[in-house]
Amino acid sequence: MAAAQAAHWQWENAAAGSVAGFTTVTFSHPLDVVRTRFQVNDGQNPHLPSYKNTRQALFTIARSEGLRGLYGGFYPAVLGSTISWGLYFFFYSKAKQRYLKNRDELTPGLHLASAAEAGGLVCFLTNPIWLVKTRLQLQTPQHLTQPYSGFHDALKTVVKDEGWKALYKGLAPGLILQVSHGAIQFTAYEELRKFLVNSRFEQSVLISNSADLLTTIDYATLGASSKLAAILVTYPFQVIRSRLQQRPGIDGIPRYVDSWHVVKKTAKLEGVRGFYKGITANLLKNLPSASLTFVVYENILNMLTLPRAN
Repeated sequence: MAAAQAAHWQWENAAAGSVAGFTTVTFSHPLDVVRTRFQVNDGQNPHLPSYKNTRQALFTIARSEGLRGLYGGFYPAVLGSTISWGLYFFFYSKAKQRYLKNRDELTPGLHLASAAEAGGLVCFLTNPIWLVKTRLQLQTPQHLTQPYSGFHDALKTVVKDEGWKALYKGLAPGLILQVSHGAIQFTAYEELRKFLVNSRFEQSVLISNSADLLTTIDYATLGASSKLAAILVTYPFQVIRSRLQQRPGIDGIPRYVDSWHVVKKTAKLEGVRGFYKGITANLLKNLPSASLTFVVYENILNMLTLPRAN
């Protein structure tokens, strides 16, 4: 019976996470395009457009490229986010259940370990999708290379021209980013959630039994707060990954050899500010998105578990 309940719970977490991820991407994708274009613009590539700020970038892309530009890479973004959130919540809940054996509740360290484990697995499985998304988002009329016609064409072209290993460019900073970002975000979310429940009722309450104690506004605030903490710490790894995943020029030579090359060149030419390019668009995209994601996730999870509880 316990095993069956665990299987159901893991499936419900995966389903809730997938729906939450899809909803989030649909509304926030234009900001993701702007963020990516800011991240890779080191001022040295004349074929990359330059923007003054997030607002001007959105208007410029909309005027010169239309919805196609604002939603470049939308399919891999939806695919990657839906798969990532579904797998992340599944692996995360499964890890928590494993660590909960012979324990009443998880410590912050075990929440951290659960989130890190889930993040590493998801990053390895989805890196090719994010590489294609980045390249599709960077396609502009100024590019000299033959543009990809879509997701599948990009995958085939990358493997044909650069080899299958190219699909895993940016994996190292991606792993660090995914493990650390997810670990910080989920640990902060769980601990803030626990604190909020306990402060309201002045007693220790298990997090998994607190569905009726928190409101939608609570979930939105918790989601945004935990996301902010994670972004401020891990954002430089996003910049490094995006720069590594750029498409090589017409000569076939990549702009950066490896992560250390990105760090050295960025620090030399742009300073610390270079590692935080695009963070405004990132915050505008991710803080509301994190709120929406956790609101959708918690409510769908409650909806799926309610029939079994009755």
